Amino acid sequence: MNNWLKANGIHLAIIGFFVIICFVYFSPVLQGKAPAQSDVIQAKATAKEIMDYKEKDGKGPLWTNQMFGGMPAYQIWVQHPYNITTYVISSVKAIFPDPVDVVLMYLLGAYLLFCVLKINPWLAAAGAVAFAFTSYNFIIIAAGHSNKALAIAFCAPIIAGVILTLRGRYWLGGSLTALFLALEIRSNHIQMTYYLMIALLIYIGIEVYHAVKEKKLAGFGKALTFLAAAMALSFMVNAGKLWTTYEYGKESNRGKSNLTTDATEEKNGLSKEYAYGWSQGIGESFTFLIPNLYGGATSIEALVKPESNTYKTLQGIVGGDPTGHIQQLAGQLGMQQYWGEKPGTSGPYYFGAIVCFLFVFGLFIVRNRLKWWILGTTILFMLLSFGKNFPLVSDLFFEYFPMYNKFRAVESILAIVGLMVPLLAFLAIKEAQEGAYDQKELVKKLTISAGITGGFALLVAIMPTAFFSFTTANHQQMVQALTQMLENNASVAHSIAGALISDRADIARADALRSVLFIAIGYGLVWAIITKKMNIQLAVILLGLAVLIDMWQVDRRYLNNSNFANKSDLKNHFQPRDVDTFITSDKDPDFRVLDLSISTFSDAQTSQFHKTVGGYHAAKLKRYQELIDKQFSKSINQDVLDMLNTKYIITQDPQNGSYKMQRNETAAGHAWIVQNVQFAKDADEEMKAINSFDPKKEAIVDIRYKDLIDAKRVGADPTASIKLDSYHPDHLVYSYSAPRDIIAVFSEIYYDKGWNMYVDGKQKPYFRADYVLRAAQLEAGNHKVEFKFEPVSYYMGEKISLVGSILLLAGLGFAFYSENKKKKVA
Repeated sequence: MNNWLKANGIHLAIIGFFVIICFVYFSPVLQGKAPAQSDVIQAKATAKEIMDYKEKDGKGPLWTNQMFGGMPAYQIWVQHPYNITTYVISSVKAIFPDPVDVVLMYLLGAYLLFCVLKINPWLAAAGAVAFAFTSYNFIIIAAGHSNKALAIAFCAPIIAGVILTLRGRYWLGGSLTALFLALEIRSNHIQMTYYLMIALLIYIGIEVYHAVKEKKLAGFGKALTFLAAAMALSFMVNAGKLWTTYEYGKESNRGKSNLTTDATEEKNGLSKEYAYGWSQGIGESFTFLIPNLYGGATSIEALVKPESNTYKTLQGIVGGDPTGHIQQLAGQLGMQQYWGEKPGTSGPYYFGAIVCFLFVFGLFIVRNRLKWWILGTTILFMLLSFGKNFPLVSDLFFEYFPMYNKFRAVESILAIVGLMVPLLAFLAIKEAQEGAYDQKELVKKLTISAGITGGFALLVAIMPTAFFSFTTANHQQMVQALTQMLENNASVAHSIAGALISDRADIARADALRSVLFIAIGYGLVWAIITKKMNIQLAVILLGLAVLIDMWQVDRRYLNNSNFANKSDLKNHFQPRDVDTFITSDKDPDFRVLDLSISTFSDAQTSQFHKTVGGYHAAKLKRYQELIDKQFSKSINQDVLDMLNTKYIITQDPQNGSYKMQRNETAAGHAWIVQNVQFAKDADEEMKAINSFDPKKEAIVDIRYKDLIDAKRVGADPTASIKLDSYHPDHLVYSYSAPRDIIAVFSEIYYDKGWNMYVDGKQKPYFRADYVLRAAQLEAGNHKVEFKFEPVSYYMGEKISLVGSILLLAGLGFAFYSENKKKKVA
């Protein structure tokens, strides 16, 4: 034991350091507080019904009716009890509070990668800090993109496992790759996993070239076999997650369109406009080096300071405190300190001034062939991040690369670049340390690197407007609108616009000087390492601290103590209004609410209290999205509201802000019997038919289901009835009485990838009606009808997960046993 502690003491000390800095940064967690993350708050509201039934039944349902009329719970919250990674992640979260757990995983994963690259432990720790504290990694935590953060955290250790495998440590590398890839997939952010896979494909391609060149195909082939097995194993461990996601993905708004008459509707995947909505501006890439070059976040924080030019100019015009006027101009005209291409941003991608300087240094001196992978990946991913701003490359991928058109916010691919840049930066220091280069040559290249990065930053500090306009694309339109607001006083409008430009330039200038300072510090420390003017270990530790201070200061702009709140306040974030209290007093177990007082189809507030026709989710069912677009976007179709059993409508008085509740007396109910069926030849005709119809009397059915209806045996009878007897999100029980066969329509969302219908315990067919609902022909008599959500993809997938988890544990056990045995022999 003592020998083990002695051998691993430095690693334990570094892990301890990581834990300390995480708790120092997130000190409010020691006071029992938690981050107030908007997306997490929204997610909790969407999961309200799931969690209520989990508390009641001991397990969560696989379906929820809490939003968009109903949808699978797969992309909201689902238990995977046979997946070993579920327990790995939950164990970490049980020990470390949020978001300490995520940042610690950033650090540990990157530290493993740098150690695998045989970098000095303290230098590896500095590299881990450089990656972990990249601004985007903290900005997404502030926003509550927890799954994305976890997925990013597991990228580095996956790469470490792949490298170990290709180096010939097949069992250890393969089992670690399987473990971390399984954790990556379990994080459930397919977009980040997809981007990582592209990066690894590039790496494998380069390794194939070298294997052929060096005639080492046998060993390379063996490594690929282990990696293929590792990937297969990680898929097995996550079979329940992957199978359900794949199945649901085809039916979601990422899937194929059902409509053909709308030219704007994408036939498969997302629309290009939607996918490219958040594209990185080409010039914005310089924020890697100078964080607030483009103004930082979409905000007016700098503009309302008394020393700002905008404040002084408006004060001279209106007198007094002009803050209110600045807020008004920001709201009406978009006068913000951020002036980039995006619709809005929470902050820039900042990789660190020292890290960018060392990255350039690495381009000059690193001989490790990883350099070409890092450089190639960085260039490609930067080009892809530009999206609509440089469509030449993006469009090729969007049109032809498998699955690329399923993802939005293409700028987020830069999260992988945020790992590539520190990788090359710290490989440069490693090679500079090893003494394989002439000292003078190293110093020369170090000086050139500092001159390139520091020189650019200095030029921006001295004359920012010589390189950047500090104006948005619609600047002239803003000035014209401002002129009209000022009763055609163009000179005053231009003075305000000029003050805004000056403030943006001042923000950039301040950060440029800051970058120059940190580059100078980094240069001095690396120079000391190269020339051995300082104890190398001390210089490395000081360099790591300089990187930490640099990144820490910028991260605190976007994630700081003000982002935390008491857990009780977060739990009760959405407070019930009088209308909510009234509606919840209705004990009917299954009706829906239309809330027009909020952004109905992009806000989860109503889901906290009611089952709603609206809600918030990035991957809703495609058919329901089409229903929203065609029946709710321009005007509300009352017939569609009725068929969705919308019992209450909430509105807000624009004059006094009071909320009103209206009961919808024509809501169709849980289920009803129709008099006739109208067949539609396709989805377009089906959608057109529900523009105006009486859902209680007729059902609109796609002709593909005609064989499930025997029209000769069907007819309406005034004595026939059907009612809901019991409600559970994934188990609905109805009873009906009818003297002859009937066509019953159920106000439940159609999803045939798991919903089964049983009549008196025997499975029977059902079909889709009214574009999104379920319907069935039911035989005469008194019978019980049950709808059970029994997705094979989940239940069979979980069995496969169990087998995969056992195999993964066995593989890890054998790998560590083999490694230990080798050490003893050595």
